[in-house]
Amino acid sequence: MNIKVLIVEDDPMVAKFNRHYLEQIPGFEFGGWAPSGDEAMKLLKEQSIDLMLLDIYMPHTSGLQLLSSLREQGSKVDIIVISAASDNASIRKALQNGAVDYLIKPFEFARFQAALSAYREDYQLMHKEHLSQEQLDKLLRHSLGTEEDKPALLPQALPKGLAEGTLDSIWSTINRLESPVFSTEDISSHAPISRISVRKYLAFLTEAGILEMELSYGAVGRPVYMYRVKPEGYERISKYL
Repeated sequence: MNIKVLIVEDDPMVAKFNRHYLEQIPGFEFGGWAPSGDEAMKLLKEQSIDLMLLDIYMPHTSGLQLLSSLREQGSKVDIIVISAASDNASIRKALQNGAVDYLIKPFEFARFQAALSAYREDYQLMHKEHLSQEQLDKLLRHSLGTEEDKPALLPQALPKGLAEGTLDSIWSTINRLESPVFSTEDISSHAPISRISVRKYLAFLTEAGILEMELSYGAVGRPVYMYRVKPEGYERISKYL
C-alpha cells in the first residue's frame, strides 16, 4: 500500500518539481496539490492523506498557521516542511507541532530522498501489529548500530553555500580559543576566513543547535553577538564533519 502525499506549495513550478522528486521514490503516491492552506484543508476532508509536504511562506494562511490549525483539530497527518524559512523560530514551531522533518530550500534530491525513505521506514514499522525491541529502538532513533543504521532524517549534508573544509577550519579554531565565549572577530582573527563568511558559518552552527548565541553590550553600548558551544554541540558537529 502506497503512502499518499499532498503537496502544499503556492508556487506551481516548485510543486511540480517536488512531485517529480516524489514520483522517483518507491512507496509513495501523489495525492494532490494545494496552492493554499484553505485548499489543503479542503483536500484533507475529501481524501485520506498520510503525509503532507508543506511550504511555510504562503499567502493568507502560512504553513505554520495551517500546521497549528491541523493539530488543534486533532489531525494526525504527518508533515515534512519544505521551505526557504531557515530561522530558529519557524523551525522550532514546526517541530513542536509534530513535523517529522524539515528541508530548507534549495535542497538536493539526496536530502529529499533520505527524508522520504526514513519516513517510509517509520510508516511501515508503525503499521506492524507487534514490534521487536530492535524495531522499536530504530523507530525511536535510539539505534546504536553502524553509520548505515543511524536515522536518515538527521541532516548529513551542509546547506548550499557552506563547505566542509571551511567548517572544519572554524570548528578547529573554536576549540583552540582560550575562552569558551567568543565573537565573530575572535574567529576571523585566528583563521584566514572573512568575517562575513565566519558569521554565516556561526549562524548555521547556531541553527543546528551546536552553538548558543547571546548579545553582549560593550563599553560604548554597541551590541556584539557572542557564542559558546552547547554541551551537546560536540556530538552534533560530528554529523557534518
